[in-house]
Amino acid sequence: MTEDVKSDKNTETPSKSEKLQWHPAFGAALKMEFIKEKDSLSFDMEYPLNMKPLLIDYLIVKKVKGIVLENEIGKFFKGHNIVEYKSVRDALSIDTVSKVQGYAYLYKSYGKSVDQIKFDDITSTLIRESKPEALFKYFVENGYEVSNPYSGIYYIESGLKIPTQIIVGRELSRKEHEWLHLLSDKVTKQEMAHAIEYSRNTNNKEERDLIDAIFEVSAVANKKIIEELVRGDETMCQALMEIMKPEIEEVVNTAVLQERKETTARAIKVAVSMLRSTDMSEVEIKKALQKNYGLSEQEALSYLE
Repeated sequence: MTEDVKSDKNTETPSKSEKLQWHPAFGAALKMEFIKEKDSLSFDMEYPLNMKPLLIDYLIVKKVKGIVLENEIGKFFKGHNIVEYKSVRDALSIDTVSKVQGYAYLYKSYGKSVDQIKFDDITSTLIRESKPEALFKYFVENGYEVSNPYSGIYYIESGLKIPTQIIVGRELSRKEHEWLHLLSDKVTKQEMAHAIEYSRNTNNKEERDLIDAIFEVSAVANKKIIEELVRGDETMCQALMEIMKPEIEEVVNTAVLQERKETTARAIKVAVSMLRSTDMSEVEIKKALQKNYGLSEQEALSYLE
């Protein structure tokens, strides 16, 4: 959820060009985290708490009462689970924690009947890529008990009414949480290559759409890694072109190109920019666009201007 960034030593003020839409990518990563148990859960993004624009980043509700999830993050979940995501440049302070506690109280109060949603059936989860050191210092100084049952996962055992866990993305097991690891500007070459190949090879459209949503942000945040992967690697270059193909086809099939969506235009520019970082010449890139997407020479040239 969008929040005014408060003082935090891990917080920077991004320039306009640095602003990426991390939250949609997080939603995709969150669903990939629980892809094996998706039929047991319902996901609501920006769940409205009232008639005014007061929205929970994500609400995850168990469809089957009492089911225990295998995912390390999901082990903490109860019936109703409020999830707040902070991107790599957002602060996470005690005020953020308090705000999410407030969301939980409001969510409970909007049950269809009195006490329909029990306090002991609600949890809150706050996720951030790097550890909010000032917040953990606050916990120590104010007597909060904090446990660390899994790498990167911290339970706040006392001091809060609503059971709360804090997830530090950078500390999570890369094997167990590979999709959340992509929501960083420090993704490894191996992680990025796996995401590209997985997206290219999966036959599951839902998974492919989710991974592509993650990749669209992660690729921009880790442009140098992408450049290293595709430089001199024709297979990886082709995989990148295939991943970008749906967005590019949407542009090609639009009757009036001036009316194309801004996000689609950005996707094709990113693809061309990455290809330019390889050894491919402008002529080769133009031919690749024509071959892969059925563009006329003039249409392909327009993307290279």
